[in-house]
Amino acid sequence: MKNWYIYILMLIFGMGFSACDDNEPDKDNSIFDTSEAERNAFDKWLKVNYVDTYNIDFIYRMEHIESDYSHNLVPTDFKLSVKLAKIVKHAWLEVYDEVGGIDFTRANAPKVIHLIGSASWDKTTYTLGTAEGGLKVTLYMGNWLDPTNVNELNEYYFKVMHHEFAHILHQKKVYTVEFDKISAGNYVPTGWQNRSLETVAPLGFVTPYAGSQPREDIAEVTACYLTYPAEQWDEVIALAGDKGSAIIYQKLDIVRKYMKESWSIDIEQLRSVISRRCAEISELDLDNI
Repeated sequence: MKNWYIYILMLIFGMGFSACDDNEPDKDNSIFDTSEAERNAFDKWLKVNYVDTYNIDFIYRMEHIESDYSHNLVPTDFKLSVKLAKIVKHAWLEVYDEVGGIDFTRANAPKVIHLIGSASWDKTTYTLGTAEGGLKVTLYMGNWLDPTNVNELNEYYFKVMHHEFAHILHQKKVYTVEFDKISAGNYVPTGWQNRSLETVAPLGFVTPYAGSQPREDIAEVTACYLTYPAEQWDEVIALAGDKGSAIIYQKLDIVRKYMKESWSIDIEQLRSVISRRCAEISELDLDNI
């Protein structure tokens, strides 16, 4: 009788080990979709120009797992996604290639760029973009893209990209704590949206959002100086007056020194290249892949 028990146990364990050794899943009976999505011409273009070149996953098919569940969002139109991917590469990624070298861009650019077609509304305000841990940047309002309007391109996309990229750089190499002391006492973390530029500029802020907290302040100084045309920057300085403009330029000097000493990036050269490449957008073939 004991021999039969031993024999049965051997059969059971043998079947178990056999099953464990078979590592191939039964795809025919899987509850998940195991088929690979067919790549279109745009997917192939993204692989060459984003994945292979920068190791960046450019997600234009809005993925729920990558999205904010607390807001009603829609995908970006396919044709607009193509245009925006080409514009971002020319007027953002290749800007840093030109000024800092492609190795700088590869090392510091976010690993995921996720497009959302709609704005992310929150009562009376909306979010233009977000960055998560230096790895992912989400761009909203993809369906509002107008390649002929450089001012809107700057406001909706490039200012956002440079703002979020500043956060990424600051996470890797911190800026001096002296920056946080310049406007201490004038930050309004929960009510910044209720203040106008005319109100905050004399306090030394380039936008109302800059007046929310120091980390947003330095990112806004960086992004606004890089993307604003000269006349728009001059308007901010004029609104700031003597006292406010002195504070803004004090902050800009810290940004300039930080970028040079921490990343070997000349912010004046960066600004010039951004301006030139934005002007070149009208010459790009944004339709054909």
